[in-house]
Amino acid sequence: MSAPHPLLAVIGGSGLYALPAFEPLCAIEETTPWGDPSGPIRVGRLFGHAVAFLARHGEDHALPPHRVNYRANLHALAQLEPQAVLAINTVGGITPACPPRALVVPDQIIDYTQGRAASFWDGAGEMLHAEFGEPYGARIRNALIDAGAAADVALVDGGCYGATSGPRFETRAEIARMRRDGCDLVGMTGMPEAALARELALDYACLAPVANWAAGCGDGKEISLEDVFANLAAANAQLPALLELLLARLAQDTA
Repeated sequence: MSAPHPLLAVIGGSGLYALPAFEPLCAIEETTPWGDPSGPIRVGRLFGHAVAFLARHGEDHALPPHRVNYRANLHALAQLEPQAVLAINTVGGITPACPPRALVVPDQIIDYTQGRAASFWDGAGEMLHAEFGEPYGARIRNALIDAGAAADVALVDGGCYGATSGPRFETRAEIARMRRDGCDLVGMTGMPEAALARELALDYACLAPVANWAAGCGDGKEISLEDVFANLAAANAQLPALLELLLARLAQDTA
């Protein structure tokens, strides 16, 4: 069965290994010139629209952030020719505007990662210097913000995502430096994913559920794993209403 071109491709982060209300039609399991993606790409219907879903860490969360094959994931999704890509990236909050349980739509990113394959260009063919001053696609970001307003889902519009290598969490001093650099969020999967999406000319945006305060932020209390899971569950519970109106908006834009 051939897969339809999806209106939206969703990359699920920690705590999101399947989409609520999603009706899968087929699973695509193919290797790429850069190796295997994190797992099968599930293609199906969500609120009446063609959608593709890929669990970034694998459907059993077997892949830590530094072992995700970002090039294979983005290349495999690009072959489906989605109209847009929405990446769900679980993060920690640094500034007061981004507390636990917030859903943030960042507009900037700083890359602190090391040792990751950060480009599709590896010496063969013409080198591409991708424009990256605005790292997220304006069309998908605007559609997401509009969908949040229509669905009565509170979204934080804007903010800077600081991408670290992981899998360890950051020291208080590292977070203090990131705050001085202008970061509002810290996560481990935002780069090189966003840059690779730009190299492939994908209309890509990030939706960042805040699971916890970063080290030394908020009330300064140590957070439990139970708190993290509860915060993620509360944030992710808002996704169905948000995705339903996002898909309607994207469908209207492409009609």
